[in-house]
Amino acid sequence: MEAVTPGEVSVQDEAVDKSTFKECNQIAFYRRQKLLHPGKSLYRALLDSVTLSDENVKFQIIHEENKVLLQVEICEIEGNIFRLKIDEAAPVRARYKVPDVLIKEPTTQRLSISQKEAGILVLSSVNENYKLQVTANPFQIELQSKGETVLSMNSNGLLYFEHLQSPPSARKPTAENKGEAASDSSKEKQEDLGLWQEKFGNFLDIKAHGPSSVGMDFSLHGFDHVYGIPQHTEALLLKNTSDGDAYRLYNLDIFGHKIHDKIGIYGSVPLLLAHKPNRTSGIFWLNSSETLVDISSKAVAEHMPSRSAAETAKQRAVPLTDVRWMSESGIIDVFLLMGPTAFDTFKQFAQLTGTQALPPLFSLGYHQCRWNYEDEQDVKTVDAGFDEHDIPYDVIWLDIEHTDGKRYFTWDKKKFQNPRKMQEHLRKKKRKLVIIVDPHIKVDPTYTLYSQAKDKGYFVKDRNGQDFEGICWPGSSCYLDFTNPEVRKWYADQFAFKTYKESTNILFVWNDMNEPSVFKGAELTMQKDAVHYNNWEHREVHNLYGFYQQMATAEGLIRRSSGKERPFVLTRSFFAGSQKYGAVWTGDNTAEWGYLKISIPMLLTISLAGISFCGADVGGFIGDPEPELLVRWYQAGAYQPFFRGHSNMESKRREPWLFGEKNTQIIREAIRERYVLLPYLYTLFYRAHTAAEPVMRFFSRDQEETCYKSSSGLLRRGRTVLQGLAHQASALLVDCDRKAHPSLLC
Repeated sequence: MEAVTPGEVSVQDEAVDKSTFKECNQIAFYRRQKLLHPGKSLYRALLDSVTLSDENVKFQIIHEENKVLLQVEICEIEGNIFRLKIDEAAPVRARYKVPDVLIKEPTTQRLSISQKEAGILVLSSVNENYKLQVTANPFQIELQSKGETVLSMNSNGLLYFEHLQSPPSARKPTAENKGEAASDSSKEKQEDLGLWQEKFGNFLDIKAHGPSSVGMDFSLHGFDHVYGIPQHTEALLLKNTSDGDAYRLYNLDIFGHKIHDKIGIYGSVPLLLAHKPNRTSGIFWLNSSETLVDISSKAVAEHMPSRSAAETAKQRAVPLTDVRWMSESGIIDVFLLMGPTAFDTFKQFAQLTGTQALPPLFSLGYHQCRWNYEDEQDVKTVDAGFDEHDIPYDVIWLDIEHTDGKRYFTWDKKKFQNPRKMQEHLRKKKRKLVIIVDPHIKVDPTYTLYSQAKDKGYFVKDRNGQDFEGICWPGSSCYLDFTNPEVRKWYADQFAFKTYKESTNILFVWNDMNEPSVFKGAELTMQKDAVHYNNWEHREVHNLYGFYQQMATAEGLIRRSSGKERPFVLTRSFFAGSQKYGAVWTGDNTAEWGYLKISIPMLLTISLAGISFCGADVGGFIGDPEPELLVRWYQAGAYQPFFRGHSNMESKRREPWLFGEKNTQIIREAIRERYVLLPYLYTLFYRAHTAAEPVMRFFSRDQEETCYKSSSGLLRRGRTVLQGLAHQASALLVDCDRKAHPSLLC
């Protein structure tokens, strides 16, 4: 391992201890919400407050005990989408509403009121195919299609909304709160519930605005198969959750993450898809704070009409899946995607958040990376090795060691004395270079990027108003506030050729560590009480941080070419809508058979959530794969959308020709097969870009037969890409089953 200069951080030697991260029952807002059990809702709709406009229907609901009023807004969006928003009617301060994820404010259609009597409000869609039935007491909503209930909201009474309050110290004393202040048990209860502050290990999260959690339950009628909500190292089919084991959506840097774990890792897309024989529907929960999702599937009795009066009413068991969403803050802003087909839901989600950016063709080829190619000579030697062994590739990558002391947008002057000449060498062979640019900025007044950002006030602040400082690869670092549009514009300008010295138009970008990763922070990330643009706390925007960095980076590369060239940007952290800006990957996986196997459902899940340009590090990032595993991984990776070999600093070198001629030949054939399929793969990406069709997906048997019967040899070969490895992977992963666990995807 390379020596580390003073102030820098050395490579992590092993997987992070899981105790570094919270279990669900250690999350205060989750504990508070779980105190509310299924039953009759305490909310009642005030139907005399209903107003109807061309844009929406609005009315208020009231909590029967605390008497807080909430404003409900329902609208229909063209294309079989419905939107439900719930916010405080009169909050003491504005609550966070996620910006920039939706590509535009959706075009609404006028709902009509078809019934308003006896505590029932029925709204009809424009084409009258859908009806929303609002029951006043207890408040709940049923969404019906042609008389059949597809889903219901708050039918389990789990609507939860913590209204914003003044801090206890700012409230006028009353007999009630005087008594509370004097009660030790009340103080202990507040601490246990984490209302105004929350401890985890040695970290204290001060909640200046108090508790602000929101949640709601959805019942999916007739559905027992649900998918989505990446990113987890889990199976394609989402599992029932037990208390304390919810799916967590909270972007975290978990080195060597475990398999079959519901903890959130690098990205979060709060989109859940439900499927049954005649319908696919989706729930898009637009909230960027920490979110947990409980899932419970069961069979319920449904009465069937009897044929004669003599017959007793018959019953049949039908599936029902309850999904409970719980977020730390924000408002309830949920989109109901009504399909009815899977491809309809993909288009509906893309209509809201955008389609996959069409990638430049080179980026669909094979990428060669490791942490780190040491210097210019190392780059040239590896590049020549591909030619010598007749293996095609398009891109070579440089990790953090290429910089001057982990100062991004710079070069190590000893190791990379003439980076422009190195790039010109690659250009002659029509190859590209990708370099890493992380969001943390080394605290160093002589570093231009740091000094400019500090002078302009462009860093995230701590709760005391000072620049937030954390430890990452350069040592003490500050973090750019990408939620600020001005910061994003300035950051995009850093990619200009005149600013980024020795860069050329064959240089593209990799955004890593952007969860953001903070080595000595709570759960290895930024404190939730850090402060961003417009005084929003980090807890509100956490899952958006990497989304915004990738947005700014892509904009910088587009601007660099005056809009003439498409960018390539890979990001580790992502959110709904990240597909607009480039590619993602599954992060720090391990060189074991189980990780090869789990990569397939992980990538399918990411694809279902709109991000088609996704992949997993071939060979596994951590550790040293046995030759057979590496060969199998190349064979699998050749059919996945993003195809990159990558390895850790402490892993042995593993260029494709280092494992004997027999294995080199197999790897060569796999990579060549990728290049044979490039025209077809590029066409699939065009379809993803224009029609929101996932590149990696399963085929139905009918579609598969169509492919087999096609006269096009290319189409027959390309079917494997479309099938999401349904058959190819089964053959490739026979050995996974021997060394990991039996079923491939479920």
